[in-house]
Amino acid sequence: MADKTIVCKDCGKEFLFTESEQAFYKEKGFDNEPQRCADCRKARKQQNNNNRGFRR
Repeated sequence: MADKTIVCKDCGKEFLFTESEQAFYKEKGFDNEPQRCADCRKARKQQNNNNRGFRR
């Protein structure tokens, strides 16, 4: 396995999917590569956490 460069589907920036991250994904049984960079994943997670408090 080699490091892979992936384009974030939200912001369009390239980010590195390292060999160790790929091994982690494989170990956990994840079939898909990440689609968002770390910043966009963090922002999306924060947005989801904020939205949970407003559900009725």
